Amino acid sequence: MRGSRMNPGDRRTRSTMTIVIVMGLCCFFYILGAWQKSGTGRGDSIALRVNQETDCTILPNLHFETHHSISGANPLIMTNKVIEPCHIRYSDYTPCQDQNRAMAFPRENMTYRERHCPSENEKLQCLIPAPKGYVTPFPWPKSRDYVPYANAPYKSLTVEKAVQNWIQFQGDVFKFPGGGTMFPNGASAYLDELASIIPLADGTIRTALDTGCGVASFGAYLMDRNILTMSFAPRDSHEAQVQFALERGVPAVIGVLGTIKLPYPSRSFDMAHCSRCLIPWESDGGMYMMEVDRVLRPGGYWILSGPPINWNKYYQTWKKSKQDAEEDQRRIENIAEMLCWDKIYEKEDIAIWQKKANSHLCHQMNGHASKMCKAQDADDVWYKNMESCITPPGEPAQLKKFPERLSAIPPRILEGHALGVTEEDYEEDNKLWKKHVNTYKRVNKLIGSSRYRNIMDMNAGLGSFAAALDSPMSWVMNVVPTISERNTLGIIYERGLIGIYHDWCEAFSTYPRTYDLIHGYGIFSLYQNKCDVEDILLEMDRILRPEGAVILRDSVDVLNKVRSTVSGMRWKSKLLDHEDGPHVPEKILISVKEYWVGSEEENSS
Repeated sequence: MRGSRMNPGDRRTRSTMTIVIVMGLCCFFYILGAWQKSGTGRGDSIALRVNQETDCTILPNLHFETHHSISGANPLIMTNKVIEPCHIRYSDYTPCQDQNRAMAFPRENMTYRERHCPSENEKLQCLIPAPKGYVTPFPWPKSRDYVPYANAPYKSLTVEKAVQNWIQFQGDVFKFPGGGTMFPNGASAYLDELASIIPLADGTIRTALDTGCGVASFGAYLMDRNILTMSFAPRDSHEAQVQFALERGVPAVIGVLGTIKLPYPSRSFDMAHCSRCLIPWESDGGMYMMEVDRVLRPGGYWILSGPPINWNKYYQTWKKSKQDAEEDQRRIENIAEMLCWDKIYEKEDIAIWQKKANSHLCHQMNGHASKMCKAQDADDVWYKNMESCITPPGEPAQLKKFPERLSAIPPRILEGHALGVTEEDYEEDNKLWKKHVNTYKRVNKLIGSSRYRNIMDMNAGLGSFAAALDSPMSWVMNVVPTISERNTLGIIYERGLIGIYHDWCEAFSTYPRTYDLIHGYGIFSLYQNKCDVEDILLEMDRILRPEGAVILRDSVDVLNKVRSTVSGMRWKSKLLDHEDGPHVPEKILISVKEYWVGSEEENSS
């Protein structure tokens, strides 16, 4: 047939041309790739433009928007072991602050309110359900003032704290007017008074600690002033106070000043606050004030409002004798003087002290050498007993004001106190995580918006993930695992970020469904042979909100094991190549937790 055969010469000519064209294209793309990677010319901008124009189909089978219901859910990609739901009675289960287990421990020094985690054979191997009617929290800033009733269906505080303006029940939502026991007229007016003494507006104060925080209105309203507050309160008769705080989009953890040191490094906070927190500051030789002193930065402020301040007016209301009430304040004054704190303000119910910027001379003059702690590392605190001793003052750090503080080289690195971290390491880490976060934002365009308000970084390193994300619509709980080779949490605080120490072989000190997005870099490689992968994933599922997202970055072998497990946990997942191409063994696993709620019929344990 005509045209059906070619002579040998034609075939050779075409074959040669094909080889030349293929080789030419290979050379062209090799040179183009090298040009883009070098950062010269316009290669980076071209690559960025191409990425921006082709984002829409990166993960077509994952949906990051909220839907509030089960309808429309796609089937799981993988079906291996299926993990069943727990009974609905576990919907607010907090493994290490379980009320029943707590009752077995002594009440002295609040021991029973501290962390008491279940043994291996007591751990629940099931998925914690959301309560019936659960919906996605309101976006920030509306969430500060309103929480859906179905998400935390507990009305006791609306009665107990009715006159103090903590919380009100209105229809199907709770309203938070911004009041507190010591600021019934609202947190804003209270903060205005504090701002007349403490520089809350110029970036000097960036990190705050609120002890016994209630529903965290103090921290909620400090966010208007660009101040991040680590709020904590025990799981006690004030039902769900920390859960309310997190539903509002405010950083908080379950915690207590008891017998164990707080899970924060020394010299972390610019300001500490107690508003009628009922902590016995004057007891145990001032041990609790000494612990606040450990975590308070030189030059930092301590605010005490409520008992025993203004004792002359309230001692009868407190059911104390005039002499005892006066003695309580006198003892606090004496402890503050021993800690080299200067009282700078007292008016009505509020007193403010400032820690000396350089207290070496003060401690020497007052003969405090015998009262100094003997421990060499003031940041070694995980499950370590609190002591009645003064943490030796470090050299005063020269911190820049926020936001310059976020990117400036932290003093711990400049002064050589961060073992294994150089200034060059810090700069490279920042550059790397800006690149990684840009990738995440291309994959999920909702990152950086109010869709993801409460974010957790399970292995925070130098805090560069949080720094790259920096947005008024979100905050990041930077977790430094206690088994990490480098203790970097002090660096994170010096950047003006907040975080906590934690061991991921145990449950985190929070309620279920309190984080919108969880990020983990190398977390499963870190915990290989330390504890079970499934236990860590079940804890992640417990604290992740329905339709919340997870981003894991680890080796391909590790992530394949993780992906196999989460396929049976009602998560949808997609494995992506590293930004630098498919030959890099590090990969990215993106997951979304399905929406589902518990029922009485589901009775796994």
